[in-house]
Amino acid sequence: MLFGRKDRKPIKIVEKPVKEWKYTTCGYCSTGCSIEVGIDEDGKAVGTRGDTGADVNRGKLCIKGIFEHQLFDSEGRGGQPLMRDKFYQDFKPASWDQALDKTAAEFKRIQEKYGKDSVAVVSTGQIFTEEFYTLGKLVRGCIGTNHYDGNTTLCMASAVSGYKRSFGSDGPPGCYEDFEHTECLIAWGSNLPEQHPIIYWRLKEALEKRKFPVIVVDPRVTMLAQFADIHLPITPGTDVVLQNSLMHVILAEGLEDRDYINANTQGIEEVEALVKDYDPVSASKICGIDEDTIRNVARLYAKAGAAMSIWTMGINQSTHGSDGVVGINNLNLITGNIGKPGGTSLSITGQCNAMGTREWSSCSGLPGYRALENEEHRQEIADFWGIDADFFPTKRGMQQTDIFPAIETGQIKSLWLIATNPMTSMPQTSRIRKTLEKLEFLVVQDSYRDVETNQYSHVYLPGSVWAEKEGCFTNTERRVNLVRKVVEPYANSKPDFWIFNEMVKRFENGQKINFPDTTAEAFEEMRQLSKGDGRTLDISGMTHEILEEARGIHWPYREGNDSGKGDPRLYTDGKFQTKSKKANLIPLPYIENNETPCDKYPFWMNSGRVVEHFHTRTKTGKLGNLNKFSPTPYMEMNPDAAAELGVAHQSYVRIVSRRGDAVVMVQLTQRVPRNMVFIPFHFHDCVNRVSLGLLDPHSRQPAFKQCAIKIEPVDQSVAGQLNAERRGY
Repeated sequence: MLFGRKDRKPIKIVEKPVKEWKYTTCGYCSTGCSIEVGIDEDGKAVGTRGDTGADVNRGKLCIKGIFEHQLFDSEGRGGQPLMRDKFYQDFKPASWDQALDKTAAEFKRIQEKYGKDSVAVVSTGQIFTEEFYTLGKLVRGCIGTNHYDGNTTLCMASAVSGYKRSFGSDGPPGCYEDFEHTECLIAWGSNLPEQHPIIYWRLKEALEKRKFPVIVVDPRVTMLAQFADIHLPITPGTDVVLQNSLMHVILAEGLEDRDYINANTQGIEEVEALVKDYDPVSASKICGIDEDTIRNVARLYAKAGAAMSIWTMGINQSTHGSDGVVGINNLNLITGNIGKPGGTSLSITGQCNAMGTREWSSCSGLPGYRALENEEHRQEIADFWGIDADFFPTKRGMQQTDIFPAIETGQIKSLWLIATNPMTSMPQTSRIRKTLEKLEFLVVQDSYRDVETNQYSHVYLPGSVWAEKEGCFTNTERRVNLVRKVVEPYANSKPDFWIFNEMVKRFENGQKINFPDTTAEAFEEMRQLSKGDGRTLDISGMTHEILEEARGIHWPYREGNDSGKGDPRLYTDGKFQTKSKKANLIPLPYIENNETPCDKYPFWMNSGRVVEHFHTRTKTGKLGNLNKFSPTPYMEMNPDAAAELGVAHQSYVRIVSRRGDAVVMVQLTQRVPRNMVFIPFHFHDCVNRVSLGLLDPHSRQPAFKQCAIKIEPVDQSVAGQLNAERRGY
């Protein structure tokens, strides 16, 4: 039964004859599944299936992939540019020239009045790599603002920061094949069965062939925790304490790989000195894991012939997110588990092309992992693009989580949002609402006109969705794959690549810089920029045709390699991207700086993803076969805690923090402890009305998963009416 419904409709299998199956790549999470979309005689997409010849998913799809073909004509799609002078006025239809002229003119007006950096751009992790590259050329080379970022700051910034601090460069060093070789796996804050079902299937397949211990670190009894050999229900936000204690045991008992440490790392003395203070007895009082379990896990991991760690938002979305990633890297480095089969430190990315924005968008620097702070890099890109290097800033500007406070203080007057929805995804929704009202000019570019943030835009630009266009994604394991166009764009929506190329024509430097007409030509520029001795991000051997034939290729894949297979692992030679070529072992003192439960707000609030939804439900909320499983906000609550407060299963309650409140339906379950609740983050006006979102000092990523709330009764009829209204989306 779904939320008390007793009138469940019978399943009907509708015949959908397919005339042709077209190859493409899934546009949801970062797994990177190769799929085929079935097209009928009328040219309409009527089905989706996994590609059996692709190594990533081997014919499998999750529930979102199975129904992905329904996105093309789903409710709420934008089919026409829209304009208005004030956000509280009604939109009026506009031509593309009118909308783009208005946008460019307003950017120029505001920059002339307030300065070049008074305009900000925030993009996404869901457009093509070629589109990211083109947007970067537009922003860095033409518009000229330094305040340019992606919404990946909300999900993967801590992983990026941690990789750079440890290894000198971004780029996950492992691959899915490592499941087939590892002898021990720790999953830190990662719930694969719901977040990345096909990656979980790859893990499960490996376990069926060869048993090895799986250890899950998560405060909640997730689906993956239920399948694990050992579950460590850690106190939220204390991962660094556990990591330091594991290293304490490994080093105290001589279980480290001293030869690897001496040959390939630097900083071991400082780490050894720090972890002496994190003995299992002391650490257990902070992280909530008993001392014997800490010792047992440390020995299992260190004694394994190959051991790997994976993680997702449980690590990243914390005030210690970057440190947590460095701590995982430290653990793998001291045990010699980097760059070998089954031994890796693998972040599991969230969005289908979050990797692409990290690689080629120029958000955090310049294309191909180049840095704005590096004069040689600035000159190299300026020469390639044909502009003056002085046009580039000499350091990175604000990230997304700093851009919104800068709007509050008046530093930023105009904002361009591309395929992102901060009205639902950013912490403290009511604050974001007031922030957007302060903008002189807001542009929302999205495939859906009813995305919540569009309430405050002055111009709306309808972008084509996923396989209505053509380009590349990079998945979690650095595998580049091709998205082929399978249907024409909806109504008068346009590919993001087309929109960026048209915007370029309205800026002076757009006449100096070459902007290719096709994504394949843009990919050729990226190939040229990726070449170089010692450069890991080398795609010079790839083309769109080669990628399609191989069903995806790992980078680096250098020119002259005709095998169709790139390097699945980085740092196999022990050489890293630091000046010394050695990895950095970094001491990580734990500082408690987060909001914790108290007498007034006695519950931890945790948030996360459920398998049927993606991000802010802009897409999945429109598909009945997905939305029916959780059409309304709900909260997992422990039955014993509920009994104390008189809260019944499937009743409504009001959750309250120091920042706001929300109404949710209660689902009683033993998956959460008595002092914690769990709420899926997908729903508008819900979890982020109460979240705190303190920022990690290194990555600027918010700590979505740790804050304190209280639970109050609410009028059930009023809450029921609110629930009914929400089910309409």
